[in-house]
Amino acid sequence: MTDFGSVNERLSKDTFTTDEEESHISIDQELARLTGDADMLCRICPAHVYSKGEDGSIQIEYAACLECGTCLAMTHPGVLQWHYPRGGMGVSFREG
Repeated sequence: MTDFGSVNERLSKDTFTTDEEESHISIDQELARLTGDADMLCRICPAHVYSKGEDGSIQIEYAACLECGTCLAMTHPGVLQWHYPRGGMGVSFREG
């Protein structure tokens, strides 16, 4: 059996190029609150990109996004606007 190492070890080999000018994720705060997606987003993201601010709004740390699409697949339509980062930006997976 092959030892692939832990998830953290494998992810540490990836590179993240942050687009400082434009986030690839935006959220409709009111719709997220009304649908209950706000709390759910904080639980389901494998990269822990979403967190709740002191005012109850959802904060997004998009630079850590793994671009897996879990958030988009799990939220109600219209809660998130999500697209892949602009060319050359985002995550580059080094090990599968």
